[in-house]
Amino acid sequence: MRKAQWMTGVLGAALIAFAGVGSAQAQQACEATEFGSDAGQVYLNAETELIQNDNPAGALQQLNQLRSMELNCYERGAMLRLSAAVKINQDDLTGAIRDLEEAIRVGAIAGDQVGQTYYSIAQLHLQTENVPQAKAYMDRWLATGVTPTRDQNWQLAVIHQQLEDYRGALPYAERVLAADGNNASRQTIDFLIFLYDRTGDRAKKAELLQRLLRTDPNDRRVWDAIAGDYYSGNQERRAFEVYKAMYLAGLLTEEQEIMRVVNFYNQFNVPFEAARILEMEMNRGRVSKTFERLELLATLYQVAREFDRALPAIREAAQMSPDGKMYERLGRSLFELGEYEDAIEAYQSAISRGNLSEPGYARVMIGQAMYELDRKGEARDFFNEATRFSDGRRAANGWVNFLDSEVRTQLALQRFQLQTRLQGLTNEKDSCEELRVFGNNLPEGCSTIDDRIAEVQAEIDQLG
Repeated sequence: MRKAQWMTGVLGAALIAFAGVGSAQAQQACEATEFGSDAGQVYLNAETELIQNDNPAGALQQLNQLRSMELNCYERGAMLRLSAAVKINQDDLTGAIRDLEEAIRVGAIAGDQVGQTYYSIAQLHLQTENVPQAKAYMDRWLATGVTPTRDQNWQLAVIHQQLEDYRGALPYAERVLAADGNNASRQTIDFLIFLYDRTGDRAKKAELLQRLLRTDPNDRRVWDAIAGDYYSGNQERRAFEVYKAMYLAGLLTEEQEIMRVVNFYNQFNVPFEAARILEMEMNRGRVSKTFERLELLATLYQVAREFDRALPAIREAAQMSPDGKMYERLGRSLFELGEYEDAIEAYQSAISRGNLSEPGYARVMIGQAMYELDRKGEARDFFNEATRFSDGRRAANGWVNFLDSEVRTQLALQRFQLQTRLQGLTNEKDSCEELRVFGNNLPEGCSTIDDRIAEVQAEIDQLG
């Protein structure tokens, strides 16, 4: 039997007690106050079979005989109560409910006993898992003006919760919490947190969560619940603060949890801290050092303008990559740092591995690095090569034109300088001619002036 023995011990005993005791209120509903001799003997036989002989089947047989007799209201009420006790003992809870309901209906139970019987019927319905009917009879019991005990309040809260009447469950659960005070169990607090969550009272829920944290600051479930509330309330900044506190407290150890912290820092525009945590956790082995993680680390450092710190991650990711894209990125980073020789090497590795989104521009970058190293001839070769690709053609042509312009400017400057020298030599020759009329004692330079003029003229002619 499910819980019939318990019910017999508590509810059944109470029903038997009711059977032999009248009350002023009961007498108002039923004027009879005692058994007749014949009915009384049969009832006594039934009670003896149940209590002394532990023979509920025999007791029921006697009660069936009693049912067939003409009974007054007092006898009928006692018979129904005892019948309910017998059926509870036999695990026939539905039959017991019918007997008790009939006893109330015919007025055999009245006054204070009515409320207690409502409560008993509710308990029987709970045993049959008929929660709606249990609630209905608990409501009738409450309507009699009783004050529920702490345990009865808990039962009422659970009944409402099972019927998904969370708002109806709240006052009963809150009375339990108030009764328990500082000794409230985790079960009670968790139950109220659940109810506050379902009814949307986030302030009271937060108060209880904080109470739990004061008791156990390392309780992950509570931290997660607080963060979850902030998420659902679209308060991601506060959720971030919770996760940050959890991380600093050492509560987050799984890769997914740590990556959530990293992503939070990035989301709220703190890329350097995101990169610092990611790098530290990869070095500790709690975050896997995959290509994707290394690429993210490099991006975070670059966004934070920590280009030197990004380089190791880019190098390592480039070595993992099957194509040249990360080497292309490495080349760009090295170029920005002024490491032109290393930038050229990285870009050449990128071109060698292939699958570049901008193969022409990679060649342009090599050309620029060579220009910075004053290797202009080699730079021109790579600019010319880049013109064969649509992505780099415009930039490459611009560089080729710039180099051509630079050459023209250089030639013009050389020509100007030679013309200036030639004019100076011509003036020097004129001075020599003027001095010649005064005799043969001429400056030494006058003897070589024609040769020097010829040399400069030749250089001018060579420039074209």
